Amino acid sequence: MLYGLSSKHLTQIGNKLVEHHTAAAFNQLQRAGAKHGLDIQICSAFRDFERQSLIWNNKALGKRPVLDSQSKPLDISKLTHEQLLKAILLWSAFPGSSRHHWGTDIDVFDAASIDVNDLQLVSEEYQANGPCYELYQWLRVNAARFGFYFPFQHGKSGVSAEPWHLSFYPVAKHFLDAFSTDALAQVLDKSEVELSDELVNDLPNLVSRYVRYVAPLPTSLR
Repeated sequence: MLYGLSSKHLTQIGNKLVEHHTAAAFNQLQRAGAKHGLDIQICSAFRDFERQSLIWNNKALGKRPVLDSQSKPLDISKLTHEQLLKAILLWSAFPGSSRHHWGTDIDVFDAASIDVNDLQLVSEEYQANGPCYELYQWLRVNAARFGFYFPFQHGKSGVSAEPWHLSFYPVAKHFLDAFSTDALAQVLDKSEVELSDELVNDLPNLVSRYVRYVAPLPTSLR
């Protein structure tokens, strides 16, 4: 279940799959938000290895945009393989390393303020004057009461800040502790993943930076 190869530990919320303790906590979070006029919905939850591979491979092959730190598209034809790897990792986890594989991590938005079909999951949507700004401000204050926090924060994680990404720490911490670089290497070795040579050759460093380096917990969750 650590690397997106199993969904047996998951339950459904609407059409999304979520780890069952995470699902219960989210339902409580959602009800609390509703009292403040927020319609907190999940736009992305569990993604299996195959789905993450599709996202990754499409970016590596130029079939899907690769964005810079300002969410602007890059011309990947001008990048070396190593530069392309780092550029993709700015916003997308490589297959087997995504926290979305665990079912404890969800991307959320305020359905009262923006239709899911219009949602792009870019920072501007969660900043002042953005449709999900009020949601983000409310979550910053209240998410920890339900066991959630933001693992990807500016200057505190290996990837860019994601104000839409919540992690259910009481379960996610156990998955992170059990995460094995050697096991992931074996999974990658058996898979068709673009830039796999670059990934495997630097896997310990990549896991350290992009899997284990996440924002510190709020005081209330420590």
